[in-house]
Amino acid sequence: MSTCSILLGDELEDERHIEQQVVLNIRNFILQMGKGFCFIGNQYRLEVDGDEFFIDLLFFNRHRNARWPLNKKGKFKPADAGQLNFYLNVLDDKVKLQQENSSIGIVLCKEKNNTVVEFAIKSFDKAMGVATYKTSKQTPIK
Repeated sequence: MSTCSILLGDELEDERHIEQQVVLNIRNFILQMGKGFCFIGNQYRLEVDGDEFFIDLLFFNRHRNARWPLNKKGKFKPADAGQLNFYLNVLDDKVKLQQENSSIGIVLCKEKNNTVVEFAIKSFDKAMGVATYKTSKQTPIK
C-alpha cells in the first residue's frame, strides 16, 4: 500500500489522539482512502466467547461490498498482522452478511520495514495491507 498523508495538526505520537483526530476529520480521511468508503465507527467492539476486542476504526466500502478494519500502530511489528488477521476472521464469521465480500484489513503505522511486512503477511489468506502515515503541521495545498 502507499503512504497516506493525514493532516493532524501538531506532531502526534499517541495512538488515541491520532484516532480522535481521524474521527474529527473523518470526511477528509475517507476522501484520501478512495471512493465508496463509509465510516462505521471507532473502537468497534467484537466479542469472542466472552472476551472483548476493539478494532480502532471500521469502514465499509460500497464498491467492494466489504468491511475494512483499520488498526493504528507506531512501528509495524509482525504481531500486528496476526491481530489484524484475527479481526478479519471474526468480522467474516460473526458480522459479515451473506451477500457481502470478505473483509479487507489495513494496518496504518508511522513506520514499516517492507521485508518484515512481507514475511508477516505472507501466509495469511485474508486480504490485508500495511500503509504508513505522515503528520503535518501545515494544511496541504489543493
